[in-house]
Parts: sequence; structure tokens; C-alpha cells
Amino acid sequence: MNTPETSRFVRLRVELVLEIDDEEAVTGAALRRIADDGDMPDEERVHAESAVTEDTAEALAHLVDPFTLIDEVPGVELLQASWSGEEIDYDPDSAEWDLDEDDDDEPYDDEEEADRAG
Repeated sequence: MNTPETSRFVRLRVELVLEIDDEEAVTGAALRRIADDGDMPDEERVHAESAVTEDTAEALAHLVDPFTLIDEVPGVELLQASWSGEEIDYDPDSAEWDLDEDDDDEPYDDEEEADRAG
């Protein structure tokens, strides 16, 4: 059986809603991560420390690392990632937050439709 020489690229979309019940712990952990990053330039470090101190969602974004999540998956290489954090209004009883329903509001291009069809 011949294996095609072309790569398969997949965009994985993940949305998490987290409840932060200890902002100081999150901020402290983010500040420690920034301090431990020996490759971070000083100017970037000052900006990052300010951002995580002022915004807990930003602190959380400094702690979540998609590269670490994918590192353990065999046969996969993470080529590009972006992520951010923002404070939101959350109502678990609202239909807007029903994660079991398909998101029909976002159109898919033909390639994504073909991938879904199998």
C-alpha cells in the first residue's frame, strides 16, 4: 500500500470556559513562568509582567501552552498556534453556551466540508 507523499493539515479549534476562583494564584504562576523564561527579552518581559498583573485572563493565556498539549501526540507536529484569554459573561443555562450543538453560524469552505463528509 502506497502512502501519499503529501501532508495533511488540520485546524483544531478548541474553546474553553474556565472559572478562576483564585486570581492571585493564576497571576503568581504567570509571573513565575515569565521570570523563568530565560529567552524572553527584557522589554518583552516588562510588558508581559504588566499585562498579567493587570488582567487575570492574560495571566491565564501565559500559562496555557498549545505546544505542550500537542507535544505528547504521536505523529503530529504543531506548525502554528495562536491563543488568547478574555473575561466573559457566562451563563451555563444560556443556549449560547450549549457546547453540544453544532455551530451553524460559521460557514465552512469546501475543503472543510469534504473533510467532515469523510
